[in-house]
Amino acid sequence: MHSRFVHVSVLLVLVMASPLFANEKKPFLPKGIALEEQPANGKLKKIVFIAGSNYYKPGEHEYIGGCAVLMDLVKQTPGVFPVLALDWPTNPKTFESAAAVVFFLDGGAKHPASRDAKLAQIAKLAEAGAGLVMLHQGVDVDKKLGARAQGWMGAVWEKGYSQRAHWIYEFNDFPKHPITRGVKKFKIDDGYLFKLRFAPAMKGVTPLLRTVNPKTPNAKIDDASIVAWAFEREAGGRSFAFTGGHLHASLAEEGYRRFLVNGILWSANVEIPAAGAPVALTPEALNRYIENRPLPR
Repeated sequence: MHSRFVHVSVLLVLVMASPLFANEKKPFLPKGIALEEQPANGKLKKIVFIAGSNYYKPGEHEYIGGCAVLMDLVKQTPGVFPVLALDWPTNPKTFESAAAVVFFLDGGAKHPASRDAKLAQIAKLAEAGAGLVMLHQGVDVDKKLGARAQGWMGAVWEKGYSQRAHWIYEFNDFPKHPITRGVKKFKIDDGYLFKLRFAPAMKGVTPLLRTVNPKTPNAKIDDASIVAWAFEREAGGRSFAFTGGHLHASLAEEGYRRFLVNGILWSANVEIPAAGAPVALTPEALNRYIENRPLPR
């Protein structure tokens, strides 16, 4: 009887140590971050951040760490309360009365919009007039959802038509818009989604950033080179998108992080000061949420 117990115990240990379990990648939640913490004061504008739990090389696609830093930056504006969810909220109260929802996660088949139940929730948020923010791959949705998502965001990345690539670019020319207030020039090494499908006649769309690969001969700055825009939805509500956001290190650029924070706040109908939103950030605070993160397998 004793030997049988030992034998079963050994088998359990071996199973738990097998590659099936060893290769599972658990989300890395930084210290000091609480999931789906709700505001105690109902007068505060709730901004929900949905961060993808998967990760790549250190410093790339830092969805959780990037959202954590953006939340700290957003908190510098009075009257705002950011809430973090991983992949999708589990608390039904998280989306209640949300002024805006920020998506920073993988696109394509992994996008929440590809799941019927989640798609219905996104539609409900849009219909309620909540701000929608898509960072990096957020506008990459299933082609069959293109027209619907285009109505929410003003543009989508379409497989077989749109493109993606990585290059270094300095942004130093910004149109007049609340999102560009106080934004200084910034230079980043980023991966962009471009040549997007925009709403017909660009109705409701305000292009904010354009870029082309500096190594491409005779590249033209036109609508195909738009990588960030503001969108005022026909049925009400604001949307903001930036298809960069590949490298966490870009947040060290003051102009870059103010641009993102301004966009998030604008989508939530928060007034942007003439000098732009406050975005103080130390080097220690930049890397606080990604240091000691386990390496991807």
